[in-house]
Formats: sequence, C-alpha cells, structure tokens
Amino acid sequence: MAFAAFATTEAQPQAPRRRSRIALFLLLPGIAYLILFFLAPLVSLLLTSLQQPNEFGDIGVYDYGFNWQNYVDVVSVYWEHIVRSFGYALVATVLALAFSYPLAYFIGVTARRWPLLQGLMLVLVIAPFFISFLLRTLAWKQILSDESFIITSLKALSLLAPDAHFTGTPFAVIFGLTYNFIPFMTLPLYTTLERLDLRYLEAGSDLYASPFTVFRKVTVPLSMPGIVAGTLLTFIPAAGDYINASRDFLGGPDTQMMGNVIEANFLVTLNYPAAAALSIILMAAILVIVGVYVKRSGTEDLL
Repeated sequence: MAFAAFATTEAQPQAPRRRSRIALFLLLPGIAYLILFFLAPLVSLLLTSLQQPNEFGDIGVYDYGFNWQNYVDVVSVYWEHIVRSFGYALVATVLALAFSYPLAYFIGVTARRWPLLQGLMLVLVIAPFFISFLLRTLAWKQILSDESFIITSLKALSLLAPDAHFTGTPFAVIFGLTYNFIPFMTLPLYTTLERLDLRYLEAGSDLYASPFTVFRKVTVPLSMPGIVAGTLLTFIPAAGDYINASRDFLGGPDTQMMGNVIEANFLVTLNYPAAAALSIILMAAILVIVGVYVKRSGTEDLL
C-alpha cells in the first residue's frame, strides 16, 4: 500500500509535463511559420540595410557588411519624405476618426432599434472591401482630374481658380488615405459601441449631465478600445502607403511618401541597402509611436 501510494504521488507531476509537450508540439507549425515568413525576412532585410557597394561598382550588386552609414545617408536625403509620411498619416487618421465615430455610433447605438437598417449600414461600410484598393484609388483619380465634371463645374462656378489642380496635391493624397481607410476605423469602433450598455448613458442623464458631458465622460472612455484599435489599423498602413501618393494615382512630385521612395530605390535605382534601411526606420518609428500611444491611452492589453 505504501509503495502504491508513493508510486502514485511520483507519477502525478508527469501529467502537466506531458501536456506542456503536447502544447509545444501543437505550437510548432505556428512557430515555424513565423520563423519562415516573418523572422527570416526581417533578418534578411536588416542584413541588406547594412550592405556596402560592390568593389567593382556594378549597379545593383552589393556585398554584406556593417555599413551603418546607410541609415545616416537615407535620413539626411529623405528626411522630408519621412516627416511627410507621418504627417499625412496623422492627418488622415484624425479625419477618419472624425468621420467614422458618428457613423459607428449611429450603426452601433442609434440603429439598434432598427435591425434591418443597422445591417444595411454595416454592409455599406464593408462594401468597399469587395473592390480592389487600386481600382478605388484610380476611380477617384478620374473623378478628381482636371477634366472631370466635378472640377470643371467648380471652376465654372468660380469656386476654384481656372489653373487650380486637385490631383498631385497634399490635399488629394490625404483625401485618398482618409477615404480608403475609413472602413478600418469604423469597424473597430462599431464593435465596441455595439456592446455599449445604454444604461450607463441613461444613468448619466439621470444625474443631470448634459448630452455632451455624457458623451465626453461616459461614451468616449468606454469606446476607447475601439478608438485605439481603429487608429492603429489606420495610421500604420497609411504611414507606409505608396499608392495614394504615387504620381500614377493621386500624388505628384511634391507628395512622395516613404513608400514611394522605398519602391523607387528597390525597383528603379536598385539601391537595395537604402530601400532596406528606410524600411527598418519606418518599422522602428511605427513601433515607437504605437507603443507610446497605447501606453498613454491606457490600453496596453491591445499590444
């Protein structure tokens, strides 16, 4: 009996260890996927950013090294593009939030009493995803071109100068970024506001708070996870976007962003170290900005 009890107590700790091995075995495909398609390309990108020109001077041929000067060079040459990228992304994010919050509030809170209307509005928000990002941006280029009905009508009404242009301006790029990323802002806000307990709003009104005070003190704090998620989903891709700012779409020579410079260095001039260094700088800057923003907003659990 004593031996059986001793054997039982010794065998019990083996069960958690066996379960941990099974869990590790089940995680292996995911770990291998992350190593193969995330960690390996990231390491390759970092090594490429440190390459130095080939000793024979061949175009597009570089040798591995530790040429940290690549980072200094790209910052000194492209600092305007770096500032412009984050400036455009910030303005587009703020505008997308300003347009999306009332829309998400109407769908998630006001339209609860009309399920059919709520579903229809939600479908209209998701509908742009059924059309290619490129096609939507190209359509706006045609709509806002100098020969379009809208621009010619505004010029005929003297609301625009005869030689005014819309495409190729910062306003056009920010407009394109805002339009294309509004669904990414609206959907997280909707999911948060749709779960909002309306009794909190009623309690604020019962305590003689004005509608604006209830919105500022109750609605906004409770919807902060959706605000943070939406701004991250908008700001991060907008900062690295190169479609809207491209000369072939809504941008021009003076609206180029970091994505356009990376594309040009990688595909046109074949300056792979510069393109890789800019990519690393973009990722590092976004990580720092996102970390500070999430920390200040008090929603660290989103990371």
